[in-house]
Amino acid sequence: MPKMRIFYDYECPFCKKGYEYLREFIGDHPEIEIEWRPIESHPRPEDHPPHTDLACQSYYIARELGLDMAKFHAAMFQAVAVERQNVEQADVLCHILKDLADPGKFKALLESGKYAKQVDENNDLAYEKSGVWFVPAFRMDTGGGEKKLDAQGGVGVSREAVRDFLQG
Repeated sequence: MPKMRIFYDYECPFCKKGYEYLREFIGDHPEIEIEWRPIESHPRPEDHPPHTDLACQSYYIARELGLDMAKFHAAMFQAVAVERQNVEQADVLCHILKDLADPGKFKALLESGKYAKQVDENNDLAYEKSGVWFVPAFRMDTGGGEKKLDAQGGVGVSREAVRDFLQG
């Protein structure tokens, strides 16, 4: 079974668009297992806000709480990439997800820092081990090697590129 790893950041409008393209085509490829790897486009200590480490941790909390992940991704991309909400604050994230998760449970998990190390590991995997320069970045282990689809800076990925990447 092919396994696809996706590196993305919720504050990146190109990641939002890449996610929409992926949603459009992934139904035709049920054989592909997806591994989501939220990363920071500009990890700390880089001085380039907003920092999205809490938003990245939110992905893992959403999975732990059994949230509808399609609705979760849609809410996060809308709030962060489109509305530019300040996701450096736990209360803002709780408000964004209030219709999907119990705010008290969500905030407690977020403030515990349970998934902070996972975000650091994702950043390291992307930037140090997988050659990611721009997001979204797609990596697919086909069993016979790894395929890559990388965004172009200031451009992202095209609809056709995502479709072709999934088709092999």
